[in-house]
Amino acid sequence: MKIIVCVKQVPASTQVRLNRETGTIIREGVASMLNPYDSYALEEALRLKETLGGEVTTISMGIPSVADLLKATLALGADRAILLTDRKFAGADTLATAYALAKGINRLGTFDLIICGKQAIDGDTAQVGPSLAEKLGVPHLTNVQQIKEIDGQRIQCLRLTDAGYETVELQLPALITVVKDINLPRLPSIAGLRRALSQPVTLWTAADVDADPNHIGLQGSPTQVTSTFVPEHQRQSERFEGDASQQASQLVERLSSLGLLGPREGGLSNDQH
Repeated sequence: MKIIVCVKQVPASTQVRLNRETGTIIREGVASMLNPYDSYALEEALRLKETLGGEVTTISMGIPSVADLLKATLALGADRAILLTDRKFAGADTLATAYALAKGINRLGTFDLIICGKQAIDGDTAQVGPSLAEKLGVPHLTNVQQIKEIDGQRIQCLRLTDAGYETVELQLPALITVVKDINLPRLPSIAGLRRALSQPVTLWTAADVDADPNHIGLQGSPTQVTSTFVPEHQRQSERFEGDASQQASQLVERLSSLGLLGPREGGLSNDQH
């Protein structure tokens, strides 16, 4: 079985720098990590490979340093790693990203299953997986919590929904996105780390995958970030003195002055407190 796993490098910090001109994240020189949801996708692919045989290929789009992240996927057990890297890919939104990945996967040739993480934690859109499936012309299923059955022709999955769970069956080839409850990702072994040292990461440019310049990067992105800011949190506190009754009266007066309560219609008698 030929399985492809889409992975993404995301910032390993909540403090990110932004390019003010393009509104995109500055990834150079920023500590990064494998998108957590993608680690579950890779683990599920490796388990399927161990059970059914075949090969696992990881693919990503990003700056050249993403090759180190792909090396880590090789250490975990992936057989091949592909990096789509080209300045022409920079600034891509989810649609342009899906297009570039589709071009790369088309160059890889036939496949049985593509597994993606539910979403990337730096964007939280959950759009790339379904969009990629549409561009490849294969059925897709999101929020998969369990692969119940799979053979060379079909895959049956337990899918998490807002209302509970549902069992869905797809014809292969297909694409699924997985949630974190599907498995517990493994750690790389010493043998895996050594093997990854000798395994190259294949680098493909936009020209290598025959990508249309009008459909990649900023030029191919119908959605763009116009402004981004970090929310400022300000807190103020006031202290009311006196006994409980006096403090309650002061609180009501203060809330009324802020317009948070309607006008008071007379005070409360002692019997009404």
